[in-house]
Amino acid sequence: MSDDIHEVYAVKYASHGRKRSDNYVFGDPHDEMTTISYYVWVIKGPHGVFVVDTGFDEAAAKERARQISRPVGEGLNALGIDPNDVRNVIVTHMHWDHAGNYDLFPNARYHLQDTEMAYATGRCMCHQVLRIPFSEADVHAMVSKIYAYRCEFHDGAEELAPGVSVHKIGGHSKGLQCVRVKTKRGDVVVASDCIHLFSHIDEGRVFPITYSIGDTLEGYKTIQKLATSRQHIVPGHDPDVLKIYPAAKPGLEDWVARLDVEPRV
Repeated sequence: MSDDIHEVYAVKYASHGRKRSDNYVFGDPHDEMTTISYYVWVIKGPHGVFVVDTGFDEAAAKERARQISRPVGEGLNALGIDPNDVRNVIVTHMHWDHAGNYDLFPNARYHLQDTEMAYATGRCMCHQVLRIPFSEADVHAMVSKIYAYRCEFHDGAEELAPGVSVHKIGGHSKGLQCVRVKTKRGDVVVASDCIHLFSHIDEGRVFPITYSIGDTLEGYKTIQKLATSRQHIVPGHDPDVLKIYPAAKPGLEDWVARLDVEPRV
């Protein structure tokens, strides 16, 4: 049996209504209301469980006027995962909706890019417009994990286990990384916020919150090379992910989708 083939899941924990035009640099001619979804991702395989991103909790949801549908921990439990048993968490970037719930995984090591930690604690955070997507509490919590010897830093591309690797992309956040996972259907890329919506990569467009538009667009090219095909790319906030991929098991529809199987459409 291969030691580098993994299962991959998307776990939705919240959603938020917003105007379509708010999703793109330079806006959009269509001004109807739309929805974005918030996910964490789970990789299960011969080397244990990797959780990708940690989402946000109820306090953060109230602060940012978001609505949690089901807490992250509940979604993990639906997959038979106890957060206390998770040993590896991959943080794609330090934005508030990806690096919260900082007490949920007390026994995990956190994997992030050198550049992202430097960005979240450096001079750029003196500028309000760049600080908006960060939570001071989340950054403090990560610093505490560093001093507890619970962080592992990466610089560029690195394999965390056979078939699981991180790749620095940048763009939306300076040290943003994606995750490539080898599955039975090929190499799936959990893009997180390297690609917010399918329309971003399909139309060459960019989400308004960004450190570098150029790095974002070049990142699309990198991800296309990392993934086996366009159908192996999973964006970070597109509600269609739960329509395209089947539920992990009966009863988890519109909540937990399985990404290592062929999409339904």
